Amino acid sequence: MRKSDTVRTALRDIAVATGLLTRLPLRLPDAAYARGARAAWAYPLAGVAVGAVAALVAAGTLWLGLAAEPTALLVLLALVMVTGAMHEDGLADMADGFWGGWTRERRLEIMNDSHIGSYGVIALILGLAARWWGLSALLGQDGGLWALVAVAALSRAGMPVLMAWLPNARDGGLSKAQGRPEARVALIGCGVALAVAVLCTGWAVIGLAVLAGLAVAGVGLLAKVKIGGQTGDVLGASQQVCEIALLLALSV
Repeated sequence: MRKSDTVRTALRDIAVATGLLTRLPLRLPDAAYARGARAAWAYPLAGVAVGAVAALVAAGTLWLGLAAEPTALLVLLALVMVTGAMHEDGLADMADGFWGGWTRERRLEIMNDSHIGSYGVIALILGLAARWWGLSALLGQDGGLWALVAVAALSRAGMPVLMAWLPNARDGGLSKAQGRPEARVALIGCGVALAVAVLCTGWAVIGLAVLAGLAVAGVGLLAKVKIGGQTGDVLGASQQVCEIALLLALSV
């Protein structure tokens, strides 16, 4: 493959990942999504776009003189809007299914239901509260805006890892449609996320990368026990759990 073809493929993968994980107005032909899981290495770069939007919102509101707490609320709103709340939806569905059902089949059935239950509501409330708390502390620190980008990238690196590690728990759904990436693709994604985080916050980010890995491993092991694999909801929930862990770690 020529160098120009490699660059073109990489740029297309970034566009596909961004179009899949965000609501940013990218118009791509259906054929572009045929690479599916092979483009999963670029998920952290889609996170860079999300983090950049959040950082711009934070920079603008802080410049206007708002305190860190209301700024954090606006940043949360921006994060939800730019992603279409797809990861939050995954967290709620996973909470409902994992703790609302007693069998694998019932858990998957609950997760596939568009209605939200008590466990999902509680997970969303606690998740948003934890993120607001972490963001409020982070935005009061030097380098907090760059850290937003690092967190957004690192929290999405675990998604292709789970896709490669665990089988699909159901025959349909978004994760099944994307396919399972090779381990090499997942490792490239982790490398990309780590490179972005180092550029944003320096080598001290290594500890955060370890924490992100532990958070993703925890979600993966839980999913393996509860439903025997992963779904799109599990992937979204892993991003949320990872983001929460990283924000709280940065807030202390």
